[in-house]
Amino acid sequence: MPRRREVPKREILPDPKFGNVELSKFMNVIMEGGKKAVAERIIYGALELIEKKNPDKDPVEAFSVAINNVKPMVEVKSRRVGGANYQVPVEVRPVGAMKKRDEVHRMAEANKAFSHFRF
Repeated sequence: MPRRREVPKREILPDPKFGNVELSKFMNVIMEGGKKAVAERIIYGALELIEKKNPDKDPVEAFSVAINNVKPMVEVKSRRVGGANYQVPVEVRPVGAMKKRDEVHRMAEANKAFSHFRF
């Protein structure tokens, strides 16, 4: 955290082939060691495979649907009630960071009995 001035947030540019910002963000997540060309090759190769299997469907749209399918719907947060801590299932805001969906849903299902402690 700088002491002098606030650093401006960088704008993520859309990817060069499809012009999609979400795809560009995913490329940045896949990228290792600054090798963006390798990440592009991996993602564009996967999108070509999607297009070959479903020629009538847009591969970028299929990518967006897949990303929305793996986003978690609920997460568990600790709530202190009396002298005990309970894991209470809470809905995830759409802006929140992605977590492993299966883990979170499994934990929420296990602690469903404590959902009445939600504030």
